[in-house]
Amino acid sequence: MNGAPGGSDTTATTATSGVSASDPSATSDTIDVLVVDDDFMVARVHRTFVERVEPFRVVGVAHTGEQAARAVDELRPDLVLLDLYLPDIFGLDLIPRLRAAGHDGDVMVISAAREADTVRGAVRNGVVDYLLKPFEFEELRARLERYAQQRGRLLAAVVRGQADVDRVLAGASGPASTGTLPKGMSVETAELVERALRGTEGTLSAAECATSVGVSRVSARRYLEYFHTIGSAEVSLRYGVTGRPERRYRFRGQPTRLRPAQP
Repeated sequence: MNGAPGGSDTTATTATSGVSASDPSATSDTIDVLVVDDDFMVARVHRTFVERVEPFRVVGVAHTGEQAARAVDELRPDLVLLDLYLPDIFGLDLIPRLRAAGHDGDVMVISAAREADTVRGAVRNGVVDYLLKPFEFEELRARLERYAQQRGRLLAAVVRGQADVDRVLAGASGPASTGTLPKGMSVETAELVERALRGTEGTLSAAECATSVGVSRVSARRYLEYFHTIGSAEVSLRYGVTGRPERRYRFRGQPTRLRPAQP
């Protein structure tokens, strides 16, 4: 498989048959990712998406549960993007196998599985996020940026007493507890988007938000997805005659105390 745009053009096949891996060359700040999806084209799209987000780097791609287990052994990724409908194993059943083998990397589920039991099972298995297919780049980027912030806080945590423990646990719930925006997002624009959300009767689309706030549709979508990620907005789908369903956002909860991304 060729390297995704923006990443290294050099790829190598590891000893794990069927797994493609990048030539290691990352800094210690890089977050290494293993993409697991049975569909070769979908896996390639996910790889391309991930490598557009700093500081993430795809180190391998696997298409079965067995390939994924061997790839984790060899590549030791920080994060596994895990599809659930694999040809040889249900994705959630792979997680206990990885834990039993001593792997403590994180898992983010990317799947079309919408059953409540499956989502509950993912939570019980400690996944860091659960993203439904189909999705667009901005949706995945918001979750990756959220994960990077969480991971940074946890790695930097120093526990001297109960207050420190409480801060670590609060940080695990994501940006909602701190209101820290991902890099590239401004407090001023976020406040405008939040105000548009709160002032809308019913739901708001990214295009409508963009017109109201005076930003591009892509930017509006990114901020709306951020509020959805932290739990300040809920999403519903409006189905048309053709094309993908439109994502519509509704404000929920209280206004968020926002802070710019840490330098």
